[in-house]
Amino acid sequence: MPLKGPIICIEDDKDDQLLIGEAIKELQLPNEVCFFIDGEAALEFLNATTKKPFLILCDTNLPIMNGIELRKRLSENEYLRRKSIPFVFVTTSVNPALVQTAYDITVQGYFKKPYSYIDLKQQIKLIIAYWSECLHPYSEL
Repeated sequence: MPLKGPIICIEDDKDDQLLIGEAIKELQLPNEVCFFIDGEAALEFLNATTKKPFLILCDTNLPIMNGIELRKRLSENEYLRRKSIPFVFVTTSVNPALVQTAYDITVQGYFKKPYSYIDLKQQIKLIIAYWSECLHPYSEL
């Protein structure tokens, strides 16, 4: 897994962006964090970049293109699908139908945003640890 690749975070709430960015910084991760406020901007970046992103953290409720639509578009795009970038939802929307829809479109994780910064940092640490150890088509074996 390209641990040094950027973490793509699609989150329209500036406070949540700040907290996620601070948690990643405090965890002393080597990754650049690229924030986007909507799925369309993230999709444009992912199509244009030559970087190999480490992970996508995405909210479900976004303006212009929501997280579900973004995941569908990534799956339909041969170039991006072949990159096998882990896609994880981190959101306040936790209704069972939405969770089912997310897994139907092959999301790799669905997490409820914690209420406290300490819990958010622990959640991000857990997600990063898992994907750091997981084998991936672009893993350096």
